[in-house]
Amino acid sequence: MNESADSSDRVLPRHIAVVMDGNGRWANKRHLPRAAGHKAGVGSTRKIVENCVTRNIEALTIFAFSSENWNRPASEVSSLMSLFVSTITSEVRKLHKKDVCVKFIGDRSRFSAKLQNSINESEDLTKDNTGLHFNIAANYGGRWDVVNACKSLFDDLTKNHGVIQDIDEKIFNSYMSLSEVPAPDLFIRTGGEQRISNFLMWQLAYSELYFIDTLWPDFSDDDFDRALDWFVSRQRRFGKTGQQVLDEQSA
Repeated sequence: MNESADSSDRVLPRHIAVVMDGNGRWANKRHLPRAAGHKAGVGSTRKIVENCVTRNIEALTIFAFSSENWNRPASEVSSLMSLFVSTITSEVRKLHKKDVCVKFIGDRSRFSAKLQNSINESEDLTKDNTGLHFNIAANYGGRWDVVNACKSLFDDLTKNHGVIQDIDEKIFNSYMSLSEVPAPDLFIRTGGEQRISNFLMWQLAYSELYFIDTLWPDFSDDDFDRALDWFVSRQRRFGKTGQQVLDEQSA
């Protein structure tokens, strides 16, 4: 671990979002089934959760299964669904003991009854925990999220005889997934690709985007430290000038 990782004067991200890319390629390089890569990736997920807990990060959101992933071979989708069930079952009580609050975002209606039950049980068990908010995006898409928010908002406007002129960004955000936690400060994508792939499109508007070639099963504690170091080095201006930010920091 870098000594600077725990420096008290560092402003770490409150919320980290991660696209865990490269499981399949990791397996292919080792002449293994793609399912073996997804299974290996669980270890990296466990490590980043533990790192966030240790550093008192407020929220972590991972992209576990996108709405587009249904287009993958049926055998891979089936193995992923089985892995979801087994992983939730084996990990949720450990997370509960660490005071982690687990939440799933996305359209869970397409999942099997067994998987939906596992999701509901994990959320119910950890709902009152006050530590890390661990959000798992499953059958999730950023465009779906925006459309779903529009539908819910329109439904409430209709029921309550509201007017469209009353809608602002704050109100709209309250209908989006993850409205109960701050927007992600840091976005990490492993595997070398440099795009957000329909993940948290609304929420990532001002996130710092960090891309790394390392495949997800190989993502280490040192890789996480380097991502945090990079984040700390960034000047986050939010539309202001760099000098304005410096003046505010020195005030």
